[in-house]
Amino acid sequence: MKIQNIIFDLDGTIADTLPLCIAAFKQSVEPLLGKSLTDAEIIATFGPSEEGTIRQLIPDHEEAGVKAYLQHYEALHHTCPTAFEGIAEALASLIQKGIKLAMVTGKGPHSTKISLQQFGLLQYFDILETGKPAGPDKVNGIRHALERLGATAANSIYVGDAPSDIVYCKQVGIPIASVAWASTTNADELKALDPDWLFYTIDEFNDWVNTQTA
Repeated sequence: MKIQNIIFDLDGTIADTLPLCIAAFKQSVEPLLGKSLTDAEIIATFGPSEEGTIRQLIPDHEEAGVKAYLQHYEALHHTCPTAFEGIAEALASLIQKGIKLAMVTGKGPHSTKISLQQFGLLQYFDILETGKPAGPDKVNGIRHALERLGATAANSIYVGDAPSDIVYCKQVGIPIASVAWASTTNADELKALDPDWLFYTIDEFNDWVNTQTA
């Protein structure tokens, strides 16, 4: 298979942003909730976009919570200043080869653009499919991205770090390159779900993708 289109996840794939997300949730939600939250309590709400997480945690203060989250997310982004080493070079190389790129993420549209601008990567992703407050919607996001790319699943791959990404890709029928280079990723969980490929380093992924797009 020659790959012609690649759809990327963001959190844990492009950059190690999960700690940033958790810190921003704590700073925005805890004052409105009136109590502290553990990392596990916050992570348990993940799936929808940050608007959906706020809705679950502080339903009576959703608007104020979302506004505060985005402010803290941007203000704290210095704690995650760059994408993973090698990502920018990989994206530039793929574009030079004529590979079409898209992004499908569970993040909301505002935080997605904040991060891509921070990393200097926004120009690589004309096609962005972001998360929904109501719940996980990556299956439809991937399908919409393929439509917008004018692509089929047969000549495309999805690149993501979460076990759920493997499940969603199998529903769509698109091959998945699972990646385990983030500090928050459990490679054993990925392996157990039998992804099409599993990469532990960005260099390993880049070497492979170069052979598939030559």
